[in-house]
Amino acid sequence: MTTATLNLAPKLSLVFKARELGIVIALALLVGVTAISNPRFLSGQSIRDILLGTAILAVLAVGQAIVVITRNIDLSVGSILGLSAFTVGTLLRDNPGLPVVVALLVGAGVGAVAGLGNGALVQYGKIPALVVTLGTLYVIRGITYFWAGGQQVNADELPGSFLAFGNATLLGIPYLVWIALIILTISGVVLRNYRAGRELYAMGSSPQAATLAGIRVGRRTLAAFTVSGGLAGLGGVLFAARFGTIDAAAGTGLELNVVAAVVVGGVAVFGGSGSVWGAALGALLLTTIGSSLAVLEINQFWQQAIVGALILLAIGSDRLVAARVAASLKKRGSRVR
Repeated sequence: MTTATLNLAPKLSLVFKARELGIVIALALLVGVTAISNPRFLSGQSIRDILLGTAILAVLAVGQAIVVITRNIDLSVGSILGLSAFTVGTLLRDNPGLPVVVALLVGAGVGAVAGLGNGALVQYGKIPALVVTLGTLYVIRGITYFWAGGQQVNADELPGSFLAFGNATLLGIPYLVWIALIILTISGVVLRNYRAGRELYAMGSSPQAATLAGIRVGRRTLAAFTVSGGLAGLGGVLFAARFGTIDAAAGTGLELNVVAAVVVGGVAVFGGSGSVWGAALGALLLTTIGSSLAVLEINQFWQQAIVGALILLAIGSDRLVAARVAASLKKRGSRVR
């Protein structure tokens, strides 16, 4: 890793922390304006719906953030979620006595296998992650459609215990939100405090330098994609538990929202910077925007436009800040000479 990169990282870190603060402020303004326009926005049911929607998106965003930090991307998460949801739904329909924890493990396992395949193609096939995961997005979706054959799993075919799991709460907070918080906390701690996590940042900052430093880039790449796939699979189980009705189209287009949450949350698209906390905040912001537009009776088309604008703004800010910091370091270096 170069000296310039080492000097650049702390400054960029401060910038991304400032962006997380900016998301919090934007959220407060959005909630305030919407609540003033329609007080029902702060009803218990509305807050619950936002938290449940955020929980599923945040689980996927955590995995996506880990991949993006390594300077890769995973566009297949939406189709992995769909495959996992349909797999678990079919399994529970045919085996009503299956414990919920087994369903969670099966869903995560299906996703992890798909993620491992993505990682292997990227690492050993030397194919860009964008191309690999775009291809597997359609392959996995095609497999799910072929398997489903136009059929769907309805809520009345699923065990009551599984549907109850999707609505149950602990201390007034839904189980799904607790699961998302646990995953977020573990991922955040590992990325910040453990060598395995710090090596992912090193890979994203400079893959060549990371290799020279002795970091096992191949193994870490496989792990990052496997974690992303596993969390997408777990998200499929949460999706099935929340909505009950599952078909082959589950999760279609969700990958764009996941990538948007990560980018808006301050994870640099060129790797090496950002946090899963920011990605989760991005997920909360996007979910809240969707709910606000519905409450304000504004056409949902504008949600797509707003998300697109936020992505462009986030990427533009990254490039502008990186250019300014690099110019500052270059100027400082010239003075030393």
